[in-house]
Amino acid sequence: MHAYIEQVDEKWRDSFAKLADIVATNIPDGFEQTMTYDMISYVVPLSSYPKGYHVTPNTPLPFISLAAQKRHIAVYHMGIYADNALLSWFQEEYAKRVPTKLNMGKSCIRFTSTKNIPYDLIGELVSKMTPAQWVTRYEGELIK
Repeated sequence: MHAYIEQVDEKWRDSFAKLADIVATNIPDGFEQTMTYDMISYVVPLSSYPKGYHVTPNTPLPFISLAAQKRHIAVYHMGIYADNALLSWFQEEYAKRVPTKLNMGKSCIRFTSTKNIPYDLIGELVSKMTPAQWVTRYEGELIK
């Protein structure tokens, strides 16, 4: 993780490092930190969920990834993609706490400025789903 952070553009580095620390501090036990798709990622390891990720067999189930892109910092949170209640909670809390508009795709939260990153809100978001809850939600989505 430190090698990744050291190569992050200086413009983003301190904020990205703080965000990575917030995620590492708040993620529930059972997720495993790894480098996936050239990003810092938290996954459900194969030792806990042997089925792994259906898109890439024999790969741990992804949950959260962090990336420093050229023009933004990205938090990819698969839980908000799969859980509408969690997504609604996050959108409502973001609107209450952050003066800027939420810049978000299906699972990607983008921060184009370091000034308004809601570290406390990201910490809360990360803590809201355990590996077991994520696996249950993930399997429920596969059946649909």
